[in-house]
Amino acid sequence: MSKHTLAVLVENSPGVLARVASLFSRRAYNIDSLAVGPTENPDISRMTIVLNLEGHVLEQVMAQLYKLVNVIAISEMPAETTIQRELLLVKVAPGADRGEVLTMVKRFQAKVVDEDDGVLTIESTADSDLIEGLLVALTPFGIKELVQSGLVALERGTAALSDRTLSAQGISTVHDIGKTQADYQN
Repeated sequence: MSKHTLAVLVENSPGVLARVASLFSRRAYNIDSLAVGPTENPDISRMTIVLNLEGHVLEQVMAQLYKLVNVIAISEMPAETTIQRELLLVKVAPGADRGEVLTMVKRFQAKVVDEDDGVLTIESTADSDLIEGLLVALTPFGIKELVQSGLVALERGTAALSDRTLSAQGISTVHDIGKTQADYQN
């Protein structure tokens, strides 16, 4: 199996996330990471979905996603041509090893965003490998709590998924998507 990152533009309407998630659930495919948020157009949201699938299964998944009425566009986001990042917030209680933890934080280009009663809250925004390396390095100091976002990705350079796909489909990029398309699945 290989890891694939998909960027999916969807209408910003209730129930879209549930429909997309249920598509994967019905086919027993696991989502490694899912991040959803608004785009530059308030009528459109962007999902970044990370999957571990074989090539032909990925094509089937993309075809099934396209069948959902609220899905506007799908693009695979290969690591070589995109910028991919995750956010990590982690609490550690280093005790006497505080200086060692601070050195590690600096080495992994992270930062301490809070310190209270000997507990350090560390923030890191980086690629998945660096985040994983930081977690491995902090484990001996006692991770008290952590939260990690899903992966987000953008194409390098001037390429914009919304410009490329919306205009190719004849959909206006001027905030009127919600006014012109009916939500047939509600």
